[in-house]
Amino acid sequence: MSAASLPEDQKIFSMKELKEKGFSQYKVSKLVDEGMLIKLNKSCYENAEYRGEESDFYYTEAYVPKGVICLLSAAAYYHLTTFIPEAVDVAIPRKAKISTIPEQPQLNIHYYTDARHELGITTVREGKNEFHIYDMEKTVVDIVFYKEKVGIQETKEVLVTYLQRKERNLNRLLKYAELMKCDKTMRQYMEVLV
Repeated sequence: MSAASLPEDQKIFSMKELKEKGFSQYKVSKLVDEGMLIKLNKSCYENAEYRGEESDFYYTEAYVPKGVICLLSAAAYYHLTTFIPEAVDVAIPRKAKISTIPEQPQLNIHYYTDARHELGITTVREGKNEFHIYDMEKTVVDIVFYKEKVGIQETKEVLVTYLQRKERNLNRLLKYAELMKCDKTMRQYMEVLV
């Protein structure tokens, strides 16, 4: 099977996906030797022939399988902040283990309780690429909850921008805030800003 049968519009492949596409371990090793695939870790490869939109978010599936884009990285994705994070913020369950962290892209790992980690996850598909990210309301709640870590100015900007959005869902925002035990803080912020 030639490299031509590797989809050019998919950035990251798991070994499982490659096997499903008919690539044996031998063929995968040959593609690595030929420079068409780049081995990222034991189970994932990067497509060196990729033609498409670039995003550091695509790497989270390879390096952090249960990872969810969070905090300022998610806020930047939703255009809630003008702040551009140097590293991709990724939430993982507290007990999760990560075998390798890449030098590039830089990943900033945040350990969440199971309840916090599982709430508000959405999957974004861009062509054949996908990543998990918290929805807009969960992103805002997490930023308010971790305001000391994120920064007060950044927190204020995110909340102000969110409150100006037509597609905001205040009921969902307050429900998440209640579930994450920061509804009092959220209401105080909203009273000052609205």
